[in-house]
Amino acid sequence: MPPVSWHEDVVLTRRTLSRRGFLYGTSAAAAAGAFNFRDLMSAQAADLRKQGRAMILLFMQGGPSQLETFDPKPGTETGGPTTAIGTAVPGIQIAEGWEQTAKQMQDVAILRSLTNKEGQHERAVYQLHTGYIPSGSIKHPSLGCNIARELSPADRELPAVVSIGNGRAAGTGGSGAGFLGVDYEPFHVQNPGTLPENVATAVNESRFKRRLGLLDRLEGDFALRGGEAVVESHRRITDKSAKLVLSPLTRTFDFSQESAATRESYGNTEFGRGCLLARRLVESGVTFVEVRLGNWDTHQDNFDAVKGLARQCDPALAALIADLKQRGLFDKTLIVWTGEFGRTPRINPRTGRDHWPRNFNALLAGGGIKGGQVIGETSKDGTSLTKDPVSVPDLFCSICKSLNVNPAKENMSPIGRPMKIVDGGQPVEGLFA
Repeated sequence: MPPVSWHEDVVLTRRTLSRRGFLYGTSAAAAAGAFNFRDLMSAQAADLRKQGRAMILLFMQGGPSQLETFDPKPGTETGGPTTAIGTAVPGIQIAEGWEQTAKQMQDVAILRSLTNKEGQHERAVYQLHTGYIPSGSIKHPSLGCNIARELSPADRELPAVVSIGNGRAAGTGGSGAGFLGVDYEPFHVQNPGTLPENVATAVNESRFKRRLGLLDRLEGDFALRGGEAVVESHRRITDKSAKLVLSPLTRTFDFSQESAATRESYGNTEFGRGCLLARRLVESGVTFVEVRLGNWDTHQDNFDAVKGLARQCDPALAALIADLKQRGLFDKTLIVWTGEFGRTPRINPRTGRDHWPRNFNALLAGGGIKGGQVIGETSKDGTSLTKDPVSVPDLFCSICKSLNVNPAKENMSPIGRPMKIVDGGQPVEGLFA
């Protein structure tokens, strides 16, 4: 897609805008009115996603219980009161409360044998985003940012990486670009369904560009006095910010053109709206979207808590799969549902479950994944793995295979050390059989 008309002019003047300035003084309204948004999305999607592939990560922050999600153990002491329900695939059962997801099981692969050693939240969240153990000497980029660097076109107008919701504080836990730099930092959305905050101003496009030019000249003076590195980072932020502000694709964040039936299918929750926004973003050319749902750290009242979380997650997950299929996006969009670890089979005295990285589960759908199957197996009481263990690097290599990204590609870190996108592991071939 060629750049919009203002961009070449502004790049030639080497203008910039600070992050704070962007938040307080930008507007999408001036450029949006003359475009038919849906036609624009359809016409430009192929150009915006040159390889046609994207990923949506649904991250369950806190560690969801595998026994109350997709590996129930009814009738056992460890299984508690949770019952199992049938799915659209004969022989596959999942926990009660996930009835809508059960209807989509022919398109879903369940990994019941994820295994890891990290049982502390911050370290495990970091590893489940980057593939690396936290290190004091380097901040690793998330897998999502690495994927965006490989697949996202340079002339994109929307951010390459978008993070939706809090889970825990957005931007924590290894979800950032690390040493890849500001070009691949996630754009954070707190209130899905509305335009990003502070993008409205009375200043028209012409005046906005003049202000950018003035800022460029001021920063140019600073660069000449030794601030070149800082100015360069600011200018790169400005390019991203101004593209987003003046692009008609900014309306991707607004749900006003979605039917009431579509919005209702995702559920009237922040997570449901986040999943609907994720579909809209990949439809508009965004390469990687993460939607977080927090409060899975169920050390007490596990069963009631998970029921409440499932009421938010189940309809949104099922609607996302169905919506992507209906729009012809499913085969090239990978959906991954997971958390940082699972919960103990043993039920503690507070009717809760504690941290358990030894075996936990994930769902994968779309992106060439063979649905309607379960990979891996745990013992009858859920206390041990009995078949096909899958490590975090194995999961990451499988994601890379789905997206046609080379997991062994190396990027140079600031300390001069080459870092692979994924360190070790092998794709789970059964996912693609």
